[in-house]
Amino acid sequence: MRMKALAALAALSLIGGQAAATAAAPLSIAPASRAGAEMDGEGRLVGTTAWILGAIALGLIIWGIIELTSDDDAPDSP
Repeated sequence: MRMKALAALAALSLIGGQAAATAAAPLSIAPASRAGAEMDGEGRLVGTTAWILGAIALGLIIWGIIELTSDDDAPDSP
């Protein structure tokens, strides 16, 4: 019973927060439209960033395979 009440309260707060944010949007002091800046490739990953992210992802995949295939299931109790 208590969990259902908490779940309902969480759902109502999410809905209420969205409604409040939508209602307050026209009251913001930000300009209605923004001028776009010219971009000549600035939005893409440049340099070694893609290689670093790829190496991290590959390392995590290899580590996961090693952890899944290891036979170290026995506890180390004295």
